[in-house]
Amino acid sequence: MKIEHIAMYVNNLEEVRDFFVKYLGGTSNAGYHNASTDFRSFFVSFDDGARIEIMNKPQMDDSEKTLNRSGYVHLAFSVGSKEKVDELTERLKQDGYEVISGPRTTGDGYYESCIIGIEGNQIELTI
Repeated sequence: MKIEHIAMYVNNLEEVRDFFVKYLGGTSNAGYHNASTDFRSFFVSFDDGARIEIMNKPQMDDSEKTLNRSGYVHLAFSVGSKEKVDELTERLKQDGYEVISGPRTTGDGYYESCIIGIEGNQIELTI
């Protein structure tokens, strides 16, 4: 069994799509729009087959995204090497994203950094 895709509601579809394409090498489809409900979405695909569906519809609840909450907390992306973790973390920092940890080796042996990415969502970068 494999996870087919992860989905998340977002406020700005194009901005979020562009984040995944620009920084994480995703490829987006042309998008979908249901005219009767005004639901819109994009699928962003990655080289290994993973996909994220980003969605938007009118009147969404946009609760505060605290770091220590129940439920989904972050998306983790393997970028291939320690050097790439360092480079991408610095690039995101230079582009104004908040780095909340790392780059560092964690107690359980992962080399990673965590940033607050698009719309307050945490993104983890790892080898």
